[in-house]
Amino acid sequence: MCGMNKLSLGIVGLPNVGKSTLFKAITHNPVNIANYPFCTIDPNIGVVSVPDERLEKLNELSKSKKKVPAVVEFYDIAGLVRGANKGEGLGNQFLSHIRETNAIVEVLRCFKSAEIIHVENSVDPIRDMEIINAELALKDLDTVEKVLKSLEAEARSGKKDAQKDLEVAKIAHERLLKGELLVDLRHEPIIKKLQLLTAKPQVYLLNGSPEDVPAGLIEKIKALGADYTTIDLGDPSTGSGLNQLIQKCYSVLDLISFFTTGEDETRAWTIVKGEKAPQASGTIHTDFEKSFIRAETISWNKLLEIGSWSKAKQKGQIRSEGKEYTVQDGDVIEVKHG
Repeated sequence: MCGMNKLSLGIVGLPNVGKSTLFKAITHNPVNIANYPFCTIDPNIGVVSVPDERLEKLNELSKSKKKVPAVVEFYDIAGLVRGANKGEGLGNQFLSHIRETNAIVEVLRCFKSAEIIHVENSVDPIRDMEIINAELALKDLDTVEKVLKSLEAEARSGKKDAQKDLEVAKIAHERLLKGELLVDLRHEPIIKKLQLLTAKPQVYLLNGSPEDVPAGLIEKIKALGADYTTIDLGDPSTGSGLNQLIQKCYSVLDLISFFTTGEDETRAWTIVKGEKAPQASGTIHTDFEKSFIRAETISWNKLLEIGSWSKAKQKGQIRSEGKEYTVQDGDVIEVKHG
């Protein structure tokens, strides 16, 4: 995910849980939220900027001509139902749309409402979560079973890394048979290559007020190694809740932001935590990674405190970092390259 600068999230859930309302709040796009399953067939894609006060402040400091935030792409996937992995409803089609995303936002309906029908005829977010995760696992099982034979043949022929890939695929297969998620295997090359849905980090959006959330749901989410946020999507003031959702997604994906600033532009860049300066520079321009010499850097709050890049330089506060430097969240960087 090096040099992504664009986070993509797939919004999934059963029909009528608030996915399209969420999508509408995210993008202010008029999407069709008719009260029946399958009204959202094509994945609506909404692009929203990542709220970041550091970007605003650096932009004011540099009086930049333009300000470029990091962005998140939300894929609004049509409502899943039981049997979606076998193509129930329009299942297969939209499960394939999630493959491209970095993480999954699972919307669970916690609110009670007589007007809005529930596809399972009752409001039970724990059951809904189990249905969705079972559908994702069954879809992945199908994917893994299709490649096991070819992986076995590759391992027999002694192809490099094939033995390791086969072992990981077998572990995944066993776990998917039990309906387990594979988030802890997400960095394995074969899992990445197969774009398995259950290997994507998850954030649960609990749609309702905190008192609507049933006992036991939070523990189950935590047991899956996932995160959650509670937002009442029916409440017009959900803006801050959406910011919290984006922050949670950054956190489960281990993402951080660094900045570049000057009179032309101030921009936020998204990288994976732990990236070294050359890889991070590659986010700005692919050539920078190869021709990287050093990064001049200072933390954003230190720069604001001093008042300008030139003053920070005079005071010896701009550090010169080499190839082994690990970029920190909030670093302001100027790349020196060949």
